Amino acid sequence: MRFKKGLIPTLKEDPKDAIIKSHKLLIKAGYIRSVGSGIYSYLPLGYRAIRKVMNVIREEMDAIDAQELVLPILTPAELWKETGRWDAYGGEMFRLKDRKDHDMALAPTHEELITDLARKEIRSYKDMPQIWYHFQWKFRDEIRPRSGLLRTRSFIMKDSYSLDASFEELHESYKKHFNAYSRVFTRLGLKFYIVSASSGLMGGSASQEFMVESDIGEDRIVVCDKCGYASNVEVAEAAIEPVTGEDTKIEYIDTPVKGDVKTVAEYVGKSPKYFIKSLLYIVKSKPVFVLIRGDLDVEEEKLTRAFGVEYRVATDDEVVGVTGCTPGYISPYGLDGIEVIADFSIKGGKGLITGANRRGQHIIGVNVERDLNVTKFADIMKVRDGDRCKKCGAPLRSINTIELGHIFELGTKYSESMHAYFLDKNGNEQPIVMGSYGIGVERLLQTCVEVFSDKNGIILPRIIAPFEVIVMPLNSGDELVMREAEDIYKILKDKRIDVLIDDRDIRAGGKFKDADLIGIPVQVRIGRKAKEGIFEIKIRKTGEIMEVKKENILDKLNEIFRREDI
Repeated sequence: MRFKKGLIPTLKEDPKDAIIKSHKLLIKAGYIRSVGSGIYSYLPLGYRAIRKVMNVIREEMDAIDAQELVLPILTPAELWKETGRWDAYGGEMFRLKDRKDHDMALAPTHEELITDLARKEIRSYKDMPQIWYHFQWKFRDEIRPRSGLLRTRSFIMKDSYSLDASFEELHESYKKHFNAYSRVFTRLGLKFYIVSASSGLMGGSASQEFMVESDIGEDRIVVCDKCGYASNVEVAEAAIEPVTGEDTKIEYIDTPVKGDVKTVAEYVGKSPKYFIKSLLYIVKSKPVFVLIRGDLDVEEEKLTRAFGVEYRVATDDEVVGVTGCTPGYISPYGLDGIEVIADFSIKGGKGLITGANRRGQHIIGVNVERDLNVTKFADIMKVRDGDRCKKCGAPLRSINTIELGHIFELGTKYSESMHAYFLDKNGNEQPIVMGSYGIGVERLLQTCVEVFSDKNGIILPRIIAPFEVIVMPLNSGDELVMREAEDIYKILKDKRIDVLIDDRDIRAGGKFKDADLIGIPVQVRIGRKAKEGIFEIKIRKTGEIMEVKKENILDKLNEIFRREDI
């Protein structure tokens, strides 16, 4: 491709509407342009890079015998209503009506459509296992689109779906995707974490995310630098030893201060860890107490799993109605017939302190098992920096990350709700066992730009750079220089090397700046020594510059391409 004829609108100044580095660079280098909030056009350089990202993913999907297809963007509401997600998605789903007044949606994901296809085409256990995948636009009406391609309202996803006859087969399909995704991100040179995660609206059981550490990331994960443990904060676990004191009788004490744990702890001269924090929720119209150690907080996603259904925080009036007391002084002590879910941090606890259900009073000497009628214990605590790793005991730390991929074992959630059944070996009907696996394509590209860039511009890995080589005649007015540049350009094209020639009639400095900005891995410069048959090669990532004779150019490029750091 020729720079002069190409649409490569590089900018000299940073765009004013971009904040983070990678977003600025994608605009400045002429990869993308904004159309509206969370909506982008992909210009030739950007789309070439996107296609190459897709090719890397496609190669790894094909390697696990996945079959590529394409599902529609426009979807009938009936499919979403079968699974209940027509209502569950709320305002995030783009909805419309056709001319016959039928409800339709622009697909935010494709589980319903793949299940609909499966129930029509799969009849027997002999038809499985199957893995189907596609690259398709998704549409989600994000409340606050931001950070360039990291959070948009329309985006390209690689979705794949496994269809199996048993959970054992599902585990194998899941493992294949785990390994395929690991290979994709490794080939791109990314250092990534694989973390346990919540399934959220997707449903199902096992769920893992592939995350890259970044200060601009919106997802926080907990990691152990010693043993490699990593988990999304929503499901992270830590080793917390229950605090216990002397096993004594219950006593009432006056606490004429504000009822929060910190204030009461200071008043009575005890550490907050000797307190039991009591919270009241409403679940299925019934009150439920949630208990946790006083120095800890509840992780809402863990609580969602513990309840298993929707819930809400009780209002002050509801708290008074259940306990006879205002918030800050409550507990399940002395109350019968109320479900109590307690965090493991207080299991076995003795000699602890909690609310007395009397304003301005607490009770001391609490024995959790004896006094609080706990219905069940569950891990509902929010892990903190410095908490101990459950696997090795080393301190944990939390970091910001960008999510690149997510894999789910859906199980039979969708097949049961949509009646996607097959006949097993005994002729009995069984629900298809499903998995769902996604990678955000543009998000992956922008993450690479965020990770692989410097003050001068983008430094994409050769495997996804829009071009592998840029040929740069440094004096377009010199016939010999231009002739040699054209000759090298033709040689590289004939060898099927992805090459761009900067044939613009501008100063060499302008060419250097643009070449560094747009992120072509290798620059071939033809300048004053062209008459001696000597050219320069610059490696963008390392800054290395070497002189090479014309007849050795191909050999030198092949040598460079074999390097793992290019």
